Amino acid sequence: MAEEKHTHTHTHVAPDGTVYEHSHGHTHTHANTKAVLNRLSRAIGHLESIRRMVEEGRDCSEVLIQLSAVKSAINNTGKVILKDHIEHCLVEAVECGDMEAIADLTEAIDRFMK
Repeated sequence: MAEEKHTHTHTHVAPDGTVYEHSHGHTHTHANTKAVLNRLSRAIGHLESIRRMVEEGRDCSEVLIQLSAVKSAINNTGKVILKDHIEHCLVEAVECGDMEAIADLTEAIDRFMK
């Protein structure tokens, strides 16, 4: 999430019917990369401890409670990524008329919310 480079080709049609095509690239810098990586590392560590709990035959209720905590941590990490994406990448995409980036975000949100 540190920096992404996207190149898009856009076609515009002027009122007189003239077709203009141009390409431009966006470089996206994400402000919360370190925080996201830290959250993911904690979630990975937590999952590893849950795996050990299962290997040790720990109570299923305890395992489910810990899985719920990891699921919540993952959802909150997704919210940080989404907020960062909206504040930086999406604002730039809208300013440039990049409808593909908007469609990509919509699809990603749909998948994330399942």
